[in-house]
Amino acid sequence: MVGPAHALRASDWIYSSYREIGAALYRGYPLRTFLCQMFGNAEDPVKGRQMPVHHSVRSLNFVSVSSPVGTQIPQAAGIAMAARLQGRDDVALTFFGEGATSTGAFHVGCNFAAVRKAPCVFICRNNGWAISVPRAVQTAAVTFAQKAVAYGMPGILVDGNDVLAVVHVVAQAAARARGGEGPTLIEARTYRRGAHSSSDDPSVYRDPEEPREWELHDPLPRFRRYLEHRQLWSAEDETHLRRHFDETFTATVREVDQVGAKPPVDTLFDDVFSRRPWHLDEQAADLQRATPRPPSP
Repeated sequence: MVGPAHALRASDWIYSSYREIGAALYRGYPLRTFLCQMFGNAEDPVKGRQMPVHHSVRSLNFVSVSSPVGTQIPQAAGIAMAARLQGRDDVALTFFGEGATSTGAFHVGCNFAAVRKAPCVFICRNNGWAISVPRAVQTAAVTFAQKAVAYGMPGILVDGNDVLAVVHVVAQAAARARGGEGPTLIEARTYRRGAHSSSDDPSVYRDPEEPREWELHDPLPRFRRYLEHRQLWSAEDETHLRRHFDETFTATVREVDQVGAKPPVDTLFDDVFSRRPWHLDEQAADLQRATPRPPSP
């Protein structure tokens, strides 16, 4: 998620699923705002309308996180085409898991982008499992990258745990898109070592030895070793960074936890239309009359 964000321009668009918020943080999404959204408090920019970790950062061209599988794919193709029609050389990049390649949205988005030569980069994060469904059940193809051939676009298979390799292929795909050559499908092969979510128990459908085999491929120690080899990082740097982050994160959580208040109920009717229509005015008035007022001190 960080490699692609590094390879793009600030004006490029990112459409993500729920695993790529790191791309927004890399672009400058404030940690405090991130946590306000997680708490759904009065300072949540999404006003409590989304689930936690479903961020929308307009200032960073990071479009609202999509939870329904694959729905962000045709949206990314659409905004890429809009940029082209406006004469801009902006690129739209969309992340999705390998399970999303089984959806109609994947077909529609890829086919539209390829036919129209929309400046779009499709990144399939193949982590081996779509919740409890293994990769082998998603497709009979050897790779997901080769699906690009049928759509008439390049398909690239990259080691998703090698940040430099990811930066390289995304930068190439973005340059190709800016040059009017159309979209690229990138399969970033990685692995989901943990559970799908806190309510998921992977031990019931996955060999416990399988994630251990991927421990050696963890991208963080792998990139750290590379930096140390280049004498760009050290154990002392690592200790300082971890201490700084832990202290910053803990202090920010404590600060956000004190906000307490939730978004006002009447904000339900804001930002739905550019001009609020009469029927929403009526509904807002009905809600205000029905909402108990706090007792006077």
